Amino acid sequence: MNKKVYSNLNEKLYTQTLDNGLKVFLLPKREFHKTYGLFSTNYGSIDNEFSVQEEEPQKVPDGIAHFLEHKMFEKKEGDTFQEFGRLGASANAFTSFTKTSYLFSATDNIKENLLTLLNFVQAPYFTPETVEKEKGIIAQEIQMYQDDPDWRLFFGLLQNLYPKHPLHIDIAGTVESIDQITVEDLYKSYQTFYHPSNMILFVIGNIDVQETMSWIEDNQESKSFPSSPTIHRYFPEETTDDIVSFSSDIMPVTRPKAILGVKGFEDNLPQGNKEQLRFRTAINLLLQLLLGNTSKNYLDLYQKGVIDDSFDFEFLFDRSFYLADFSSDTEQPEAFFNEIEQILLNFAEEKEVNEANLTRLKKKMLGKYFQSLNSLEYIANQFTQELFGELTLFDLPEIIDSIQLHDCLNAGKRLLQKESIAKFYLAPEKEV
Repeated sequence: MNKKVYSNLNEKLYTQTLDNGLKVFLLPKREFHKTYGLFSTNYGSIDNEFSVQEEEPQKVPDGIAHFLEHKMFEKKEGDTFQEFGRLGASANAFTSFTKTSYLFSATDNIKENLLTLLNFVQAPYFTPETVEKEKGIIAQEIQMYQDDPDWRLFFGLLQNLYPKHPLHIDIAGTVESIDQITVEDLYKSYQTFYHPSNMILFVIGNIDVQETMSWIEDNQESKSFPSSPTIHRYFPEETTDDIVSFSSDIMPVTRPKAILGVKGFEDNLPQGNKEQLRFRTAINLLLQLLLGNTSKNYLDLYQKGVIDDSFDFEFLFDRSFYLADFSSDTEQPEAFFNEIEQILLNFAEEKEVNEANLTRLKKKMLGKYFQSLNSLEYIANQFTQELFGELTLFDLPEIIDSIQLHDCLNAGKRLLQKESIAKFYLAPEKEV
């Protein structure tokens, strides 16, 4: 077992890769009463076309990763949620574009809960009857999201930025796509992506490291797994010519909603894990300089009524994609689009993009980071999302501290390009 000490954070992270390929991370926090375990596979909604070894590529129905997440809790002997409840634990799961994660939190029966987590995720059970039943449940979930204006706004933008890439497809799929899912599809996807070598186990809390690792090792050694599969994922080639610059839709919303996005391309990324983490950090700082809620631009747009307190932006960086998006409820959608675009494209000339403001924002970012370390849930969820090779969540303070103004400007040049921009507008039905 390897130990890495982060002396500036007073944290000790223990790591080990088991014989079956499972990567285990243990973070003891003896001052906490609660323990949090997260079992995650590098498999999400965008992984709908793949091959194993030298097989021919195969495409599975959209939404199958999310469908699998739902089905994993159901076993022949009953619902795994009930077992966690019996053991005094709270359990959950979630699917993102690139990952599926299963988790529990508990203050007692840690060994039993941890083994329950490992055992139910590593024992699929699907029947035609239960699969058909689940289709109706997930169809209702899909409809619920379709009725959410902010969800529709975001995926409307993704449709414009990524018209070919599966990123534009709802994580849960469509009612039509999930209706095509079969037991065979589920087992094929499970066997491909739920191999231990494609998974991470992270346990944080009031644990004894040696004892916890022995529980995990004994559990995994008692099971047999096929050899680690070589997974090939397939994504369509896209250029700026594929971007749809503008589209709109209508919904029964009280106020218009607008969103502008900037699509990043892999060719514009710096090389190396550390440099990519620095790029992501630099872009986040640059966007805060340009449009953070203490910036002059934000105050000007707010006072002019172009944005309101619903205004928000984010930078997403993950396997096979990265983008920035900016959204607000607004009665002035044209002004919103024009002003946000001009701010982004002229970032290098913005007076507030200076060393003094950057220093202030770095301190603010570090303050938020250190505050977030009080949450076991935050650490576990972010840790599995923020693995850049050997770098982890705990390397962020050093990265943040190293960012200089020229890093932000160089990052802006890589991302903020006019031909990479798309816009989407959600209008109230009364306007039509």
